[in-house]
Amino acid sequence: MDANTLLSFTLLPGLQRRLLEQFYRQHGSRMRAAGEGVQWVARSGEIVGGLNLVPVAGGHWLTGLFVAPSQRGLRVGSQLIEAALQATPGPVWLFCEPQLAPFYARLGFSNAERLPEALASRLARYQRSKPLVALVRGQSSATSSPGNSTSV
Repeated sequence: MDANTLLSFTLLPGLQRRLLEQFYRQHGSRMRAAGEGVQWVARSGEIVGGLNLVPVAGGHWLTGLFVAPSQRGLRVGSQLIEAALQATPGPVWLFCEPQLAPFYARLGFSNAERLPEALASRLARYQRSKPLVALVRGQSSATSSPGNSTSV
């Protein structure tokens, strides 16, 4: 993709979820298009990036962000996240390896002090095998009240 190539960022209709699955497989990624979520893609003719937003306790969990290796460093991932989150109400949480936290911080994510129970238990399970940090964007004090979330 060169600077003159137009990118589009769109919600992928549920019936086309298999296209994102094919994109992940084509690049040898272990990412999957979450069945219970919605998928967003970046296209430059073909799919060059994708992500999932899975509904959780008053917000969403961002998973499966993947950009084609040939498109990395061109802001495809950050633009895709911005497009998806502009259309997504409530807080958005994600888990990432510590070295990726600065990338997400530039997009407005910060350390998650509290997580919905479903995410807190999943993070604890994932952290048994790899170092991960939990980040959040757009979490209000109402969302982080003790009755609605669990400390990490």
